[in-house]
Amino acid sequence: MAINKSWERIFKECDLEKYNFDEEPFLITASQIKEACQDFKKTGEKEVRILCKQDTRESRPEIFKKWGLFLLPIKNGKYAIIKGEGYIDIPKIEKTTEFYASKLDFTLDTPKIGDSEMQHLDFAYASSLIRSFLDDESLVLTIRGRKYTPSFDFFVGNHKIKVKGVQTEVDAGYESKKQVVLVEAKNKKMDNVIIRQLYYPYRQWQSYTSKKVIPSFFEKKNDTYSIWLFEFKDPQDYNSIKLMGTGKFKIIEK
Repeated sequence: MAINKSWERIFKECDLEKYNFDEEPFLITASQIKEACQDFKKTGEKEVRILCKQDTRESRPEIFKKWGLFLLPIKNGKYAIIKGEGYIDIPKIEKTTEFYASKLDFTLDTPKIGDSEMQHLDFAYASSLIRSFLDDESLVLTIRGRKYTPSFDFFVGNHKIKVKGVQTEVDAGYESKKQVVLVEAKNKKMDNVIIRQLYYPYRQWQSYTSKKVIPSFFEKKNDTYSIWLFEFKDPQDYNSIKLMGTGKFKIIEK
């Protein structure tokens, strides 16, 4: 991968070969990354956004894999390189696929055009699959798109991390009388995902409501809709995420 060469250069320029990541994370800025990679010609070798997009274990540069590191944004233009487990497995759902009858009394044509994560999620919601799976008929769509986090702190192992003003994106958020459900959606099979994609929105919206906040993962592959529900046992602990429930469905329209 192009990012391997870039991160090797960044580690050399920042003298990180001698850094003790067991002691504390290393904080690095977008400016430092740009400066270290300024001589590279290809966009993928010098663009900060690309170099810092490490959404799966496999997408990390080799030096991160070798040293057991992962990357978290902590402020606009600032990142923490942390030693620890940054990802969670998305397990295969072994249970039998259920056939779910849409509660609409007509067929939807428009969701079948294209193959975006958003349209698959919208179709599942319009068919009332989301409400039925969560056994909450009062859920309504209230959250979508990009926002910036308030200030909060948390622990990864013994390392305390402080975050402020990091951009997050929620594919959909649903609120009911008693809960808020946040959804991270994919239109392809994922074996693992960085916990940040679930944790940052969870902490963000938890600060705005006293209702229970449920982070979830949604995947549509072929004609099957899969849902995983998670919970953070300790809101201050990044690694306290636990799988609470799963479902696998095929939607049958009337």
